[in-house]
Amino acid sequence: MNLADPIDAATVASDKLFAPGRSAACIGAIALISMLAFESIAVATAMPAVAEALQGLPYYALAFGATLATSVLGMTAAGQLCDKRGPYRAALAGLAAFLVGLLLAGLAPSMPVLVLGRALQGLGSGVLGVTLYVGVGQVVPQQLHPKMFAMFAGAWVVPGLVGPALASFLVQFIGWRSVFLVVAAAVPVAALMILPALKRVGSGTGDELRWGAMRWALLASAGALTLHSASQQSGARSALLFAAGLVAAGIAARLLLPAGTLRAARGLPTVILLRGLIAATFASAEAFLPLMLTQHFGWSLTQAGVALSAGAVTWSIGSALQARVQQPEARRLLLPGGFTLTALALTLVIAPLLFALPSALVFAGWTLVGLGIGLSFPILSVLLLKLSPPEQQGSNTSSLQLCDALTSSAALALAGLLFDPVTRQVLPVLLLALGLVTAAALISPRAQATSA
Repeated sequence: MNLADPIDAATVASDKLFAPGRSAACIGAIALISMLAFESIAVATAMPAVAEALQGLPYYALAFGATLATSVLGMTAAGQLCDKRGPYRAALAGLAAFLVGLLLAGLAPSMPVLVLGRALQGLGSGVLGVTLYVGVGQVVPQQLHPKMFAMFAGAWVVPGLVGPALASFLVQFIGWRSVFLVVAAAVPVAALMILPALKRVGSGTGDELRWGAMRWALLASAGALTLHSASQQSGARSALLFAAGLVAAGIAARLLLPAGTLRAARGLPTVILLRGLIAATFASAEAFLPLMLTQHFGWSLTQAGVALSAGAVTWSIGSALQARVQQPEARRLLLPGGFTLTALALTLVIAPLLFALPSALVFAGWTLVGLGIGLSFPILSVLLLKLSPPEQQGSNTSSLQLCDALTSSAALALAGLLFDPVTRQVLPVLLLALGLVTAAALISPRAQATSA
């Protein structure tokens, strides 16, 4: 097997995911997703220590939200580039921005500088997320897409198992900066694996690039950052900033996302909205879970990291299970079933805060959260590609991840307002996450129908 394997029509008909003509793209994608997964899990584990070291607890939510806010720009640009120039050029830019962001965060002298580095990471990861879905999605035939997205989720398994423990070790024995710098060292290796494969996917339609949507992406990103800045203020100023940010992000979302997304129109618009709701659920809950476990229940950073690992592993298990379900009627039940399981699992996470129950319930609940999301999350990607013509897969994938970033960033901004750095009470944030996934469960049947 060679990373430079050519892509030809003969191998497209193969029923094996790692057929010679697409092995390069699949292996390169696994490597890059694993790197992105480790960065996400490791940073989530280390962030309580980072905030304490830089005396930046008020910026806690922003350290996650800024990444999502700027990823909007990367996703919008990548959709254009992938459809019209192919994914190779987009991947180059994404890898460069991600690397610079890691270096800036790892060397940051203060929390605001670290947030700036995280913003650059978001720009790069936004580009890379669209690039991987489009690039590999064009190589792998449609009937193998469930396996492909299960493979993407499976790429989180090893990072999910070793990421929190390694992050805790790095923080304790080397320092929190090493968490970012270790990932930076891995970027060139991942680039060498994925870039040759993406170069052979194709060069797009060659049509003229139209960047009119970028101004709306800038408005969306600015709106999301304004939402986060509201959490740094108090009183009327905070309320005004939050309202202004919400209006700006809402206007941009209405123009950037497919028509009907915000009102959950049947079919593709609901698929995209559901991706945003479930992503926001996970982002807001995961960001504050280590803080809750360490500050409220007295767990060590390593123990909190194990909880994150358990959720990542069960997410992968759920993704593998959904790929095995082939009957159409059974697959239709997986989407609402996964969302419902996630909602029930979050009640387990919340219960010890309300009723003084053992904190072990938090661990049990979070493992079930991962399982529920794993069952439903890949189905949204499968449905999106199924409902998208080939020439629109790049822009629609961009919209999917754009909704993911916008809703997650808005949820984290609201979480920043709900979270009190003095009392460190995270119950309102978890109730927010529960509300989001409950809404997803209620509207999920609309994703399966294609009628307007």
